[in-house]
Amino acid sequence: MKEKLTEQDFIEVSKKIGCDVASIKAFCEVEAPNGGFLPDGQVTILFERHVFYRLTKGKFFKTNPDVCNPKAGGYGPSGQHQHDRLAIAVKLDRESALKSCSWGKFQIMGFNYKSAGFASLQEFINSMSVNERNQLLAFVNFIINNNLGQYLRSKNWVKLAYYYNGSDYKKNNYDVKLAKAYLKYS
Repeated sequence: MKEKLTEQDFIEVSKKIGCDVASIKAFCEVEAPNGGFLPDGQVTILFERHVFYRLTKGKFFKTNPDVCNPKAGGYGPSGQHQHDRLAIAVKLDRESALKSCSWGKFQIMGFNYKSAGFASLQEFINSMSVNERNQLLAFVNFIINNNLGQYLRSKNWVKLAYYYNGSDYKKNNYDVKLAKAYLKYS
């Protein structure tokens, strides 16, 4: 079983960001409520077909619309199904496929590996696969490198959701979910 986050982990990184622990725990709950790993030890991922479409310029849309599609959605169940979808996309274009997944407890997109503090995409994926602490540290790097700490500190869930999840954040009520989760932990 992979190492889970401890209270001390949350305390340590909240000091780095300058926010309270409840804000980070709220983020955990909203982004990956089932944790950073599947029961079999595989890292939690979500394969995003619209990102794969964008990165490959739609090259595989006609032959594989389930993994390459201009429309977001079509995710199917979480868990192994996401890894199965990734495996199909990897056979088409490995780098674009890996960049098209959100990884771990904080669901950081593969294309964000540099702002999560990694020199390469593979280094990022290897780290995400070790434990939840590595996933948390990648989140901290992402927050700091993208100047998002201010939104965690001020509880500006709208701006945080916008910059973390993109302009479609309202479709999934990320800001509302973050606010509710924060109340639970504060």
